[in-house]
Amino acid sequence: MSRNHRTVGRPAAALLTLLALLLATACGAGTTDSAGTAGGDGSPTVRIALGVDASYAPLYLAAQRGMFEKAGLDVRLTKVEGGPAAAQAVTAGTAQISANADSTALPQMVSNPRLRALGAFQSSGRYLKVVLRKGITSPREIRTMASIQGIGLYATHEYLRHHDIDPDSVKIQQSAPQEIPTMLERGDIDGYILFDPWVSKGVAAGGDLAGTIGDFGVTYVQWLLADEKWLKENRDLAGKVFKVVAEADRIVTKDPHAGALAAHEQAQLPVAPTEKAIGEISFKSRALTSADVTSSRRIVDFLREQNLIKSAPDLNSVLLRGWYDRYAR
Repeated sequence: MSRNHRTVGRPAAALLTLLALLLATACGAGTTDSAGTAGGDGSPTVRIALGVDASYAPLYLAAQRGMFEKAGLDVRLTKVEGGPAAAQAVTAGTAQISANADSTALPQMVSNPRLRALGAFQSSGRYLKVVLRKGITSPREIRTMASIQGIGLYATHEYLRHHDIDPDSVKIQQSAPQEIPTMLERGDIDGYILFDPWVSKGVAAGGDLAGTIGDFGVTYVQWLLADEKWLKENRDLAGKVFKVVAEADRIVTKDPHAGALAAHEQAQLPVAPTEKAIGEISFKSRALTSADVTSSRRIVDFLREQNLIKSAPDLNSVLLRGWYDRYAR
């Protein structure tokens, strides 16, 4: 069956992802491989690949306050385009750990079965929002939408189904986040589902805020990922890194403004909207459970239905249930 959403495979987006991987080490000092390199004090360097938005505030805060160094760790943040690029950096060996949403990580676990999810460090049903073009007064008027990979496409389909709209009747174009508000302003699309700052930019361009993903039963979870080979030799090290992230989670929860300031310093994000976005996210580190396996299976079924993956990852292998409790508590 032909699918109208045929995710307009964008060469530019692919090029950006490749460029992000090639230049990833430019965001931190020195270079690294899958085993890491020695820091100045002899401790292994751990590079964490992550995107650039408010959801990574705990990691920005930990870097800003020297929390990794205080724990005796040499950790560098490697900023990439976002989406699958972070997990791909682990696969490519330019990072040892990545921060990825569940729906983004799962397809990468098909192409690289050695990827392992260590635990969750945040979740939200409010951070991603629906923005509709001015003049669209009902979801049934939607004919075109734009989407990012992973959680964006999954949420877009769930949004349409929630309103009894067949996703095959809507043209869904995959694009990079920074391009989407401009597409809305030009009238190329009728709506999209994204996070800030791209929600605010869409509203500033004349769009209307029309709800959150939680309104139609979708929640995303962010995981920390590592390659199995590296992890076997560095379980305690990875656990120490996760402990720092967990502490940063607690600080950001108590003091969102501090998290926003760190995001501004580390990633040049605007303070006020970032602080607002932080308040919409539950920053809590935890072990993965059977509930995560169940929700991941739903996402995998969706991805296979859309022919976006050819096979399912072995969820009992790639999701390390209980790992966080053993190594990072």
